[in-house]
Amino acid sequence: MKRALLIVDVQNDFCPGGALAVPQGDQVVPVINRLLPRFPLVLSSQDWHPAGSRHFDRWPVHCLQESPGAALHPDLQADAIQVRLYKGTGQVDDGYSAFEATNLDLAQTLHQAEVDHLYIVGLATDYCVKATALDAIKAGFEVTVVLDAVAAVELKPGDGIHALQAMSQAGVRLTHSSAL
Repeated sequence: MKRALLIVDVQNDFCPGGALAVPQGDQVVPVINRLLPRFPLVLSSQDWHPAGSRHFDRWPVHCLQESPGAALHPDLQADAIQVRLYKGTGQVDDGYSAFEATNLDLAQTLHQAEVDHLYIVGLATDYCVKATALDAIKAGFEVTVVLDAVAAVELKPGDGIHALQAMSQAGVRLTHSSAL
């Protein structure tokens, strides 16, 4: 069984001080950094929105292409990332799941690398992490979400817990980094 780690949207705009900050979202970074050496393949996804995207009809402007807010968190050991996925690059309200990347086909990339178990970390539990995990299950991968390496934006109280419940019901395993 070959494992891969997918870091979802650990970008400046989703961390404290960012345009669409996840409370304490930056606290996932040290946990993710500790996990990096344990995986033969590390991938990341990033929101990469163009100015004027319809996505901003629903959300505050965030992660504009080439902007500092779209950059990965500066403390994330980004040199360990072998594959970068860019999503939300069109003018529509898209790009929640890393499987919606526009620069490459994530499922095909994982299959070519003979990955069958995807570990997911990042931001935000109740949106992009959830969408990515559910799409990974649909694509036939074993999926584990690392609980202490994800954080929810919680637009409504309980959104993070509800997202974890939905993922678990779909077959996603939930674990802590200490169990890896």
